[in-house]
Amino acid sequence: MNHYRKLSFRTAPLAAAALLLAACGANPVKPEGADQVRAELTALQTNPDYASRAPVALQEAESAVRQAETPTADTAAGSQAVYVAERKVAIARAQAEKRLAEDQVRTLSDQRNAIRLDARTAEAEAAKSQAEQAIAIAQAQQQAALAARSEAEAAKAEAEELRRQMEDLQAKQTDRGLVMTLGDVLFATGKADLKAGSAERLNKLVAFLGKYPDRTVVIEGHTDSTGSEATNQRLSQQRAEAVRAYLLSQGVAANRVSAVGKGESLPVADNATAAGRQQNRRVEIVISNVLSR
Repeated sequence: MNHYRKLSFRTAPLAAAALLLAACGANPVKPEGADQVRAELTALQTNPDYASRAPVALQEAESAVRQAETPTADTAAGSQAVYVAERKVAIARAQAEKRLAEDQVRTLSDQRNAIRLDARTAEAEAAKSQAEQAIAIAQAQQQAALAARSEAEAAKAEAEELRRQMEDLQAKQTDRGLVMTLGDVLFATGKADLKAGSAERLNKLVAFLGKYPDRTVVIEGHTDSTGSEATNQRLSQQRAEAVRAYLLSQGVAANRVSAVGKGESLPVADNATAAGRQQNRRVEIVISNVLSR
């Protein structure tokens, strides 16, 4: 009976909190950053030098921005839509700047040819020199526009590679960062030693961290409510430390990885059932977000 009361007192507040969070999460909101990317696109669309020089790219950017402005209850999807819109706007800007620079080069080249024909006086020679300087500046601007376009395309490719890596890790984007959840398959019941088959999943994480050296990791150990709180706290810490030790053994720098035991304090399911307890016995690996460049 005492054990039943213990479960009831613990699960009732958690259930109420879960209902409250679900109710809050059901309201779609405009993703953060949508207004900023809309302002950037409007600036391009109203700039007479740019608006007519990249119509297709601007239309694609407009579609992406509208998608980013669509209210959603999925924070991760909203953030991804804003990121895509930012890249589309950057590409449109790069294309417009490149074509503007090309038009300027063409105009100045025509001017230079005309000046050469009439270069019979010192004044004409001076004008010729100024035109050549202007052409050099325009050519430099064209190169800068090409570099900006290349950077935007590289950022797009990087975003696609990150999405593929997330799928491979079976990780989800959250406000805390990328969260990779490993169930109780890593450890035997009541033990903190990694099973032999754990390496396959963990090696994917090692490869990811090798590709993204600017990201850090927090390893969180979680247990169900079976046993005392002190025992569960100790076991969760030991399991988190075991995963950290494996990552370090594979060459991940120690200052990039921390481990913390959460015990039974953060269940994701009802501990009253075997299925719920199995879900609660887990290790969550939180990979830090990195600001887009």
